Amino acid sequence: MLSPEYPLLGLLMAGPSHGYDLHQRLMAELGNVWHVSQSQAYSILKRLEERGDISAQRGVKDKLPRRQVLQITRAGRRRFKQWLEGATSTSARTVRLEFLTRLYFANLLAPDQAVRIYAAQAQEVTRAIRRLRLALAQVPETQIFNRMSLDLRLRQMELVRLWLREIRVKLQIRRKGSG
Repeated sequence: MLSPEYPLLGLLMAGPSHGYDLHQRLMAELGNVWHVSQSQAYSILKRLEERGDISAQRGVKDKLPRRQVLQITRAGRRRFKQWLEGATSTSARTVRLEFLTRLYFANLLAPDQAVRIYAAQAQEVTRAIRRLRLALAQVPETQIFNRMSLDLRLRQMELVRLWLREIRVKLQIRRKGSG
């Protein structure tokens, strides 16, 4: 993913809005996750409209120029829900962008789904740590830079796992099966 298309679609899941308002809300709610200029947001919204994920109608206000009211289409809802239920990879960047965005919208729109999204990410991070440990053990000591790269990735994933434990407490997410 790694595109702010889905956060903009997610904001429209809550109801119709104007492009300016969507950008303002994105920056207020997820501005430290996504760095999106207003012109970039408008460009993405135009692309979403061309793809059929959103529709735009001119407002009926006396303002000039009239602002467009944007709303998500059935196809856009389907696409957003499919993305929300998808998996996130384990690079530090995708965890920061995609996982946090998924968790935000699940928490907002379907709190029960937030638990599932959290659990899936925690399991994937644990699997990634195992894979990285195995890979590091197989790289000869003489391959210093390969070992340093794997070591850095391993440490990042261990830090992500620790961070996941902390956000579980902050968001009051229960472990799967603990009721």
